[in-house]
Amino acid sequence: MSKRSATEIVDTSSKYARTVENASGPVSKRDNVDMDDMGEFEDAWEDEIESDEEVVDAESGDKEEGMDVDEVMPAIEESEEQAPAPDVFIPGTHVLGADEVLEADDSVYIMRHSTNVPWPCLSFDVLRDNLGDERQRYPATTYIVTGTQADAASSNEVVVYKMSSLHRTQKDGEDSDSDNEDDDDDHLDEDPILEYRSIPHLGGVNRIRAQPLPPSTPLPPVSQPYYISSWAETGKVHIFDVRPLIESLDVPGYTYDKARYNSPSFTIESHGRAEGFAMDWASSGSSSLRLLTGDVHSKIYLTTSTPTGFNTLSQPFLSHTSSIEDLQWSPSEPTVFASCSADCSIQIWDVRSKGRKSVAGIDSAHESDVNVISWNRSTSYLLLSGGDEGGIKAWDLRNVKKKGSNGPDPKPVAAFDWHKAPITSIEWHPTEDSIFAASGADDQLTMWDLAVEQDDDETGAMDDAPDGTRAVPPQLLFVHQGQQDIKEVHWHPQIPGTVISTSRNGFDIFKTISV
Repeated sequence: MSKRSATEIVDTSSKYARTVENASGPVSKRDNVDMDDMGEFEDAWEDEIESDEEVVDAESGDKEEGMDVDEVMPAIEESEEQAPAPDVFIPGTHVLGADEVLEADDSVYIMRHSTNVPWPCLSFDVLRDNLGDERQRYPATTYIVTGTQADAASSNEVVVYKMSSLHRTQKDGEDSDSDNEDDDDDHLDEDPILEYRSIPHLGGVNRIRAQPLPPSTPLPPVSQPYYISSWAETGKVHIFDVRPLIESLDVPGYTYDKARYNSPSFTIESHGRAEGFAMDWASSGSSSLRLLTGDVHSKIYLTTSTPTGFNTLSQPFLSHTSSIEDLQWSPSEPTVFASCSADCSIQIWDVRSKGRKSVAGIDSAHESDVNVISWNRSTSYLLLSGGDEGGIKAWDLRNVKKKGSNGPDPKPVAAFDWHKAPITSIEWHPTEDSIFAASGADDQLTMWDLAVEQDDDETGAMDDAPDGTRAVPPQLLFVHQGQQDIKEVHWHPQIPGTVISTSRNGFDIFKTISV
């Protein structure tokens, strides 16, 4: 992977975090204005209007004196005084006061929207659409599938959301004059539109994943299935066809057979009553679909599609000694997958191996539970992991030792301890092999670039932070805050640089100036 100096990156260290706002206004001080004393609005360019009695016909007056000329007023100059810059909130260095909240600095966002939903969602996935790849135009539209965590098991749903009219972020002082009339729609100040279709779902949804489609492949026609899978807290994994739900969001008046599509196409019952969180569809290799599911009893099952439906293999994969936390298929080898567990290890498997045991692994990948992993789609020997201690590590799988071989565990090629709470989600950028996003229980969503190298000669040693402040790693591009209890983050594969996240207080969708 190509390396870049830290000085080549746009410096957002003073803007990457949200600014601190007091409950009654920004932390930067300004006088409070009593609304009752404001009266009418004052026009700074108000003209003097003469009354009818003051109007004098120039010809009826003394012609020698001529016509009165209004006195020319001096031009009104803008004050050179600028409002104080808002304070930048750096996690780990600053602490919010009781009457302070975080306010986004919209100058570092190209687009930013937040939406509340009736019930929290632990997991979601981005659905493919037919609007094209590498989209740059606004307003944007996106489709996601998610599952609820309602107060009663019978109140839960699998929900397909369509988010549209996602306009650019309105910035103060932005020049509204545009030479290109086609761009006018990009700057309209309209609220985004949220539409949805839902499927009843017994039990809360622990994790949800959509069937992967090859890049640049259009959404299948409505006559063909587009599957999603949901890991229920009941211990069952359901597979639904959501293609008709998407069609009904796009085509006015389109109806579908709810009795048919509200029922799962297939249900995996091999896990018994053991619930789980780990699940991944294969996106490479054979034409048949393959789905891995892992439960809290350390068992991993493989389900494959058949001409008549789906079939789950009866023998599980067993090498972990604790709960399976995450699963990832290899992007380049159709029979290989990785898993991570609460037993602190990462294991590599080959479905062709006899005995259903792992073929390689990192036994002590983290000092505590390994919560999440992500396999790089562009550089297939790179794997990311996030631990319960808050650590993020990048691994070169070429150094992972095979089972039965002696020697210590490999060292990570990169490691970061910026987050101070468990890592809840991590994902490589779909096309940039050095960039990834992560979220933590510390209410931070961070964006990183491993290609950035520290250049002490030009930038100074970044490890030498001033007293009372926290050193910012040069690879840390951006910190997005404002959500509570962030659970999952995904890049949008068709809108470059766009990130979606789910938390206790809803979904955020945004694109920054950094990626």
